[in-house]
Amino acid sequence: MMDFFTLKERYRCKPIPGCPGRYILEGAEEIPPGKLVGEKLPVLEYSVETAPDRVFVVKLEEGGIISYLKPSSIYIHTLNTEEGFRRKLYNLEIEICKE
Repeated sequence: MMDFFTLKERYRCKPIPGCPGRYILEGAEEIPPGKLVGEKLPVLEYSVETAPDRVFVVKLEEGGIISYLKPSSIYIHTLNTEEGFRRKLYNLEIEICKE
């Protein structure tokens, strides 16, 4: 299974100011979330009032990815530690099942 640290090493990661444990993945804007992780992990798709864009969520070992599909058809991918992932999902009012 893909994990937080592998993705952090594979892509340029820019810390999100004021959001500990959350990073923007740079250089992956045209890659859909499912291809980004390179495995058959479930990609959950949401439309929520708390975000103007479609939101895609992938649970990883040690964290997760939250991606936003912009109207221009590019993705803004955020790589998150476990804590950052939980905190942002809570802020987005998205609840995923725990396995």
